[in-house]
Amino acid sequence: METAGRALLAAALTLAVLGLGALALARLGVDRLPGTLTWRSDNVTVVVPIGLMVVASIIGTILLNIFFRR
Repeated sequence: METAGRALLAAALTLAVLGLGALALARLGVDRLPGTLTWRSDNVTVVVPIGLMVVASIIGTILLNIFFRR
């Protein structure tokens, strides 16, 4: 049970750091990258950040390869 607790704390800390980074980037005006699709209707707005998903995937892949390389 101790290992699960540590894993949850590590995940929470990682999410907190990512959230703070996202807030900092939004203040700098980097909240909408090219490739963001937006559909607006009368009372519904749907935003699909494809560009952000690609960038996050590339960065995540690089970081995971660095930290978990055997």
